Amino acid sequence: MRALSFTVGIVALCFMLLNPTPTAVVAETTPGDEMLAAYFRAETQKLSDACLANIKSAEDWNAHREEYRHQLAEMLGLDPPPERTPLRAVVTGKLEHDDFTVEKLYFQSRPHLYVTANLYLPKNAKGPVPAILYSCGHVTVKKDGISYGSKAAYQKQPAWFARNGYVCLVMDTLQLGEIEGIHHGTYREGMWWWNARGYTPAGVETWNAMRALDYLTSRPEVDANRIGMAGHSGGGASTWYVTAMDDRVKVAVPMAGITTLKNHIVDGCVSHHCDCMYFVNTYRWDFPQLAALATPRPLLISNTDRDTLFPLDGVLDIYNKEAKLYDLVGQRPDVALEIASGPHAETQVLKLHALEWFNQHLKGEDPLIESAAKDFFQPEELKVFDKIPEDQLNSTIHETFVAQAAAPAPPKTLAEWQSQRDSWMTALRDKCFHGWPAEENVAKPPDLRAVFEATADDVKLSAYDFDSQPNVTLRLYLLEPAKTPTAKLDGIQFRILDDAAWQRFAAAMASQFAERFAGDAIPKPDVSYFNQLQHHVATFNVAIAFVAPRGIGLSRWTANPTEQTHIRRRFMLLGQTLDGMRVWDIRRGIQALRAIDGAKDLHVALVPEREMSGVGLYATLFEPGVDSLSLTNLSKSHRDGPDFINVLKYLDIPQAVAMAVEKVRVGIHIDTNRNDSAWNYPFAVAKILGRSNKIQITFARAEDWPATPTSSR
Repeated sequence: MRALSFTVGIVALCFMLLNPTPTAVVAETTPGDEMLAAYFRAETQKLSDACLANIKSAEDWNAHREEYRHQLAEMLGLDPPPERTPLRAVVTGKLEHDDFTVEKLYFQSRPHLYVTANLYLPKNAKGPVPAILYSCGHVTVKKDGISYGSKAAYQKQPAWFARNGYVCLVMDTLQLGEIEGIHHGTYREGMWWWNARGYTPAGVETWNAMRALDYLTSRPEVDANRIGMAGHSGGGASTWYVTAMDDRVKVAVPMAGITTLKNHIVDGCVSHHCDCMYFVNTYRWDFPQLAALATPRPLLISNTDRDTLFPLDGVLDIYNKEAKLYDLVGQRPDVALEIASGPHAETQVLKLHALEWFNQHLKGEDPLIESAAKDFFQPEELKVFDKIPEDQLNSTIHETFVAQAAAPAPPKTLAEWQSQRDSWMTALRDKCFHGWPAEENVAKPPDLRAVFEATADDVKLSAYDFDSQPNVTLRLYLLEPAKTPTAKLDGIQFRILDDAAWQRFAAAMASQFAERFAGDAIPKPDVSYFNQLQHHVATFNVAIAFVAPRGIGLSRWTANPTEQTHIRRRFMLLGQTLDGMRVWDIRRGIQALRAIDGAKDLHVALVPEREMSGVGLYATLFEPGVDSLSLTNLSKSHRDGPDFINVLKYLDIPQAVAMAVEKVRVGIHIDTNRNDSAWNYPFAVAKILGRSNKIQITFARAEDWPATPTSSR
């Protein structure tokens, strides 16, 4: 065995090293943290209880299997499936060993999407032999800034398979291959638009592996009816996905690649994992549903007992559900569980049992295994490319792998518009906001609970608590003239507060209602802003209502940026986004406002503050009770936020504005730098609807935007 001599070298267990546990931050636990934890526990349990609950018999499974596979394809960005273009496979070199040959090769899973791999071919094999597709985990192999691909670190496995009579193709991952792509879009790159695009690198890894199967089945040395797949950690996850999607995988051994939503969300394992572990959870699955799609093929679930990335309790839960399903279809002996002692590592015991499983189910043999898995080559020897292809798309494949809906031409007729609008609304309900509570939960307004009422300088401030949904309690404030009954006002301006707006509102209220706005989270009192609000209320004979959606204001949670990232990722795993659930909060806030005595019939102008503009826009599409909408700092695309699951597969913000114009008067304040043709669409729709006077866009410098937007009827 030749030793590795890299100065940077191989970084093993790269899930932990690329995705370290966030540094502990000693901070006060807020009521928002406690509320959020309860919410995540309840939502996770809901998905766990629903997982495979409708499968009671083999007939049930057979009736639903293809439906589940179709859903998974969609959640991976593989529906519609990419075109199976020519692989254009090229062997760039060969290595010789006494027992096997290694071909260094690449192919294109899509034009210009390169997959680098090593093919291990046993010598003296008689006729086509069984093959193993081996998927690498997250391991960095670099020297002087040059990536040699994770396949170099995982060479011992394919070499061992070849020495035991198998063809084995080991392929690099997208992120840690010779051409480095990105797995960490939401984890650390701030690419929350991946949610809106319906993109996950798990889809790319799955597609690359499916094309690797195309390549394997084209080789004369391979028996296409006897192909297995294995991998550890990220490679284990890839094994689950590919086995679920492709029946050419006849036997699977995923090692340490799956656990339950409870482990990821409630126990915090999500903070260890990059985005390639996860599908875009449109249909609200728990992971046993992914595992189920291996049924009824021979499946060995392997793990270690002290793996903190894939905890044992979750692995056991998945195995027990799989065993029950294999029982139903009469294949119970074909699913097994292997638990070895150790931390997150592909131990020799796991490798040994994987080979024994393949021998049993691909060869029908159970020979004595005398050799050990070991390395034979330096990473430089296994490198495929001398020079990275200039036309490669690996580093930017997240931009194109899932198609974004093209900007539509304005409709020519009212009927054409109505058809398009209905199609978008259906997509929004079913594909973007499927994680909302059932619509019957908004059939009646939330119960308002009066918290306090106080008066200062001829204005009255009332506060009410309401439940947006179970485990999410929010507070609605109403500032109005003290001597005018609510029903006698000329309207209500409903302000949806982002973080900055909450701070400003709380500071203003603290200047007059100190006993109600006190504590470390409240900034220095701001008399000037209170006076502005008071003047607005008196001048226009209106009330101003305020609501901060979840995670803002009284329901705020940790301020640690790393923890905030993983909170948002937890929402993703539930088939939601934080922004999407804030749309729900605004809907419930509108209902709560209308439930206040005297407010039912008043004109309501919805004013989402800056970061809440896009969120408030979508609330008006689903919730009646708003007469006008004033938007400031609205982006022209969901790429810049807000992020809702899958939304860019169907429409973008200008189309949402057009739908809002059909319902309410819309005023938008936009920076002059954002003045472009994208906004022509809502104006064209307004003209068809005969509502051209119901939309106005003001192009101005951001510093000239009004601090207290007014609304016209």
